[in-house]
Order: sequence, then structure tokens, then C-alpha cells
Amino acid sequence: MHIALFHSVLGLRPVELLAAERLRRAGHEVSAPDLFGHETAATIDEGYQLVERIGWRTVVDRARQALGDMPGGAVLAGVSMGAGVVAELWPERPDTLGVLLLHATTALPASVRPGLRMQLHAAEPDDFAPPEDVAALRRAATEKRIHLEIFRYAGASHFYTDLGHPGHDPAAAELTWRRVLDFLG
Repeated sequence: MHIALFHSVLGLRPVELLAAERLRRAGHEVSAPDLFGHETAATIDEGYQLVERIGWRTVVDRARQALGDMPGGAVLAGVSMGAGVVAELWPERPDTLGVLLLHATTALPASVRPGLRMQLHAAEPDDFAPPEDVAALRRAATEKRIHLEIFRYAGASHFYTDLGHPGHDPAAAELTWRRVLDFLG
């Protein structure tokens, strides 16, 4: 299976590279493009400043270019800000095979195909996956006949899957990746 994995607002870091490698070891072809041109941020606020300086359109255009050689039936995966990148590109890719959202939620595009498979993994609580947004996603998925699985990880921090982050939660991270691999299998 082909997977496009889009990084967080902190930039392409070891967490995404390790995730891509884990998915490759499971037999998938993974692209994890660097949407920030080799720049990273230490904090979410610094990341927002980086996005502002680079420009959201540039970030999305870089993601679009990365999808150029990928089949339409790829899985789109986003880590935090990467969920926003997925939201931008998804309407352009009607044959998307699945959507994987890590650490953030997004709205469904109007053109979403019934029967699409989707997973959301987020800490609980998490400002980037607030209950009202998760509930809206669940309602929209039901209305549009999307197979949506939502997994919340109580007490985990926003970047709980990131080994290099102080909020890393090894048990929640391992459970997340087992569920992701089941989803992709």
C-alpha cells in the first residue's frame, strides 16, 4: 500500500521518519516529504511562525508535488498539522484509499467517497482534537457512510507518539501503531 505521511508543525523530525520506517517494515511504500525545506521548530508556537514565514500555500504545494508519482489509491496520513495538509489535498484525490489522522482532526471534504476507511488517534484531552470537532467528524462520517474509527488516549499529551518529546507515552504510542498497522493491513 502507498502512504503519504505529512509531518507536524514542528517539521519533518525523527518521529515521522521512524513512523515511515515502521510502516515500510510492514511492507508499505511510504513518502514522508519535508514540507518546510529542512527547517524544524522546537515548539508549536515556533512552528506556526515557520508556517507563516514559508506560507501555507507553499507547504500545501510541496505536499501536492510529493503526491505527484503516487497512485490515486494511496492512504493520506497527517501528524497534527499534517491533518490540515490531508484536508487540503483529499478533495483533489477522489480515489484516496484511506485517511489516517494522528494528533488532530479535520472536516470531511464534500466529495468524500462512501465506504472510505479512516482512523483518528488523539490524546484526551487535546486542543487539536476537541470533543466538539471529534463529534462533528463522527456525525459527518455517519452521514457520508465513511468507516471511521476514533481512538482517544486518556491522559496522554498532544505529541504522545514522539519519542523525543517530553510528553511521550510509550504505551499509548505502541497501541496507536498497532492499531494503525491493523488499519493498513
